[in-house]
Amino acid sequence: MPRRTPGIGERFASSLVGAATVVAVLFLGIPIVALIARAIFGGALEAGVSPRIVDALVLSLVTSGVSLMLAFTFGTPLALALALARRSFRGRVLVETLVDLPIVLPPAVAGLALLRVFGRRGLLGAPLETLGIANPFTTVAVILAQTFVSAPFHIRAARAGFAGVDHEVDDAARVDCAGEWSVFRHVTVPLAGGALTAGLVMTWARALGEFGATIMFAGAIQGRTETLPIAVYAEFQSSLDASIAAAAILVAVAFAVLAAVRFMHWRAAIDLGRLR
Repeated sequence: MPRRTPGIGERFASSLVGAATVVAVLFLGIPIVALIARAIFGGALEAGVSPRIVDALVLSLVTSGVSLMLAFTFGTPLALALALARRSFRGRVLVETLVDLPIVLPPAVAGLALLRVFGRRGLLGAPLETLGIANPFTTVAVILAQTFVSAPFHIRAARAGFAGVDHEVDDAARVDCAGEWSVFRHVTVPLAGGALTAGLVMTWARALGEFGATIMFAGAIQGRTETLPIAVYAEFQSSLDASIAAAAILVAVAFAVLAAVRFMHWRAAIDLGRLR
C-alpha cells in the first residue's frame, strides 16, 4: 500500500511544531550553557571556591536531604489517603487545595507565613521557645522553609502514582493473605515507583533551590542559615565571579542528580525488558 503524501497543512503544522521545539530548547538551554561557560572559560572558577561557598553547599545538601526525608515521611501517607479517598471524603478538595497552595505562593509570602506561626511572636513561637526550641534564624528554620515549599511536589506526584495503581492487583495480593503493609510495600509502591521517584527528585530540587522563604524566615547567617542559593545572591553584591562560581556549582549538583535518576530509570527499563 503506497504511503500517503502529507498535505501542505500537515507539513506546515509539523514545521511549526519543530520550530517551537527548537525555540523552547534554546530558550531553556542557552542561559545554563552560558553560565557554565562563563564559570569555566571566563575565569570565575580560576580563583578557587571560597570557604563561604563550601559551607553554603554543605548546608544546602544537608538541609535539603532532611527536608526530603520529612516530605517523604509525612507526605506519603497524606498522598495515599488522598488517592484512596476519591469522592468519599467531603473535604478532599479543600485539603488538596491547601497542599498545592505553597506551590503557587510567592516564596516571600511563604516565609512570612512561617514567621507568623514559628516566629518568636508567632502562634507556636512562644510555646516552642519555652521548650528551648528557637526556630527563626536557625538551621531548623531552613529545613522548615524548604519542606514547606517542596513537600507539595512529592505529595502531588505520589497521589497521582497511587491513584494510577490498579486496585485489583492490591486486592489479589490480599486474597493471597498478604497484610496491608506487605501489599503497600511489595505491590503498591513498586507500581507507583516511577511517580514516587519523579516526585522525590522534584522535591529535592525545589528544596535545594529554595531562596525566598528561607531568607525571610531563616535569614542569611553564614554557616548556619546561608544556603547556596542565598550565597549566590550574597556574592553577587560584591563579586560577580564568585556569584557565578557558586551558581555553577549549584547547577552542576542538580544536573548530576537529575542525570543519575534518569540513568536509573533507563537501567530499570532495560532490566524490565529483559525480564519480559
